[in-house]
This record gives sequence, structure tokens and C-alpha cells, in this order.
Amino acid sequence: MTAPAYRIVTPQLLLRCYTPADAPLFAEAIAESIEHLLPWMPWAASEPQPLEAKIERLRRFRANFDLDKDFVYGIFNPQEKRLLGSTGLHPRIGDKALEIGYWIHKDYIGRGYATETAAALTKVAFLVHKVERVEIHCAVENARSAAVPRKLGFHHEATLKNRSYAYGRPCDQMVWTLFAEEYPSSPAAQLEIAAYDAAERRIL
Repeated sequence: MTAPAYRIVTPQLLLRCYTPADAPLFAEAIAESIEHLLPWMPWAASEPQPLEAKIERLRRFRANFDLDKDFVYGIFNPQEKRLLGSTGLHPRIGDKALEIGYWIHKDYIGRGYATETAAALTKVAFLVHKVERVEIHCAVENARSAAVPRKLGFHHEATLKNRSYAYGRPCDQMVWTLFAEEYPSSPAAQLEIAAYDAAERRIL
């Protein structure tokens, strides 16, 4: 993989690698959205956690990012005064492939932020990381999450039994996939973004 995009600017959002200094905004966004997150995010069951735990989690995010192991981004407003959610490019689905995950603060649902975020990361995955496929996984019950890959031209490739989590119990998981040869004609390719590496050099 080439150097990752540390900062991505979209029409409405700023996606960037976390730093430990983001811990107060991170904690605030989780606390305000916890009821929204609990049905879908198993890690939310361990909340609330102290600020020190958030700092350590963001340190791990940053360390993995710098080591090209995993790429977790905060979704910020352009002024970086508000954390609107979190997202990532995760290399856990095999060689030359990345999985996109995301959650949005409860106050910002329905504004297209998840779709814009996923489109931006799809572009980065194909044009910066040069992967052969991108996947989005979601619980079959999570209609809002499933709407995102559908809008971006991903196709529903499979439904896997008891591979996800919803409302405190295992549930079936949808796998949405977009291949490199499909990307140029997909809606995901239409989003205009600017992406920068760790030295603030523009790479897209």
C-alpha cells in the first residue's frame, strides 16, 4: 500500500486520523449517541468509560494508522469543533481489499454524512491504496446502514448467518461489495475530495 491519506476534505466534512487530543470530542460524541449506538456497536456496551480510556483508544488508533495496520478516522465538521461520527478503512477482509465501517452522531443522522464519508473512503481505497475490492458489512436489521452502499453502487453479494450484532444478539450480516473495475462508473466515484498524506502533501 502507498502512504495513507491522513486528512480527507469532502464538500461537507473533514475526515482525519485521530490524535489523543481528540479524546474530549470523541467521548462527548459517544455519550450523546450511546442509545443510538448500542443496538449496532458491541463496543458501546462497555460505555461509559473514563476520558483516560478514550485517550488510550485514540493512541492505539493513531499507532495502527502510522504502522499501516488499520485506518480509523474521525468525521469532523470543517472547523473541527464537532465530532460527527467515526469511520475507517479496515484491512481485515483479505489481501488487496478494505472494509469500510462508520457510525454517525445521533444529531446528524439523515444529512447524507454516512454516504459522503463512505464515498470518500471508497475513492481513497481504490485510488490511494490500490485495492481490488471494497466491502461494507452491516446487520440485516440496520436499514440506514444498508442504504449507504446501495446508493454508492455496491452490490449485495451475500448474507452471512449470525455474523453481526443487533439489539444485544447475533444476527445475519449483509456483505456489500464494489470491485475496482466497477468503481469508475459508480456513484462513489463522482464525489470530489482532496486527500493529504502525513506531510500534508496532496495525494488526491
